Amino acid sequence: MNDMHATLDSTRKMAADALDRASATMKDLRSGMSDRAAMARGYMGDYARRGSGYVTEHPLKSALIAAAVGAAIAGVIIALRHREERDSWF
Repeated sequence: MNDMHATLDSTRKMAADALDRASATMKDLRSGMSDRAAMARGYMGDYARRGSGYVTEHPLKSALIAAAVGAAIAGVIIALRHREERDSWF
């Protein structure tokens, strides 16, 4: 009976140690993720400032670029819809 208690205590200690290690690992992962998220927010803010500056300096060129991108996206969507309609007839 004494061996069973020793084994049970040993198993409990191993489980507690594993939980402690898992908890520490999760804290490290969360900390790393928040650091990466803060870095990504910084990059996005930098890109937004650069984009705003470009639009302010070149408003006509920016509008033409936006119109061209919009037209290209619309063209792709129309082509894909047309393809789906044509494929569904057969």
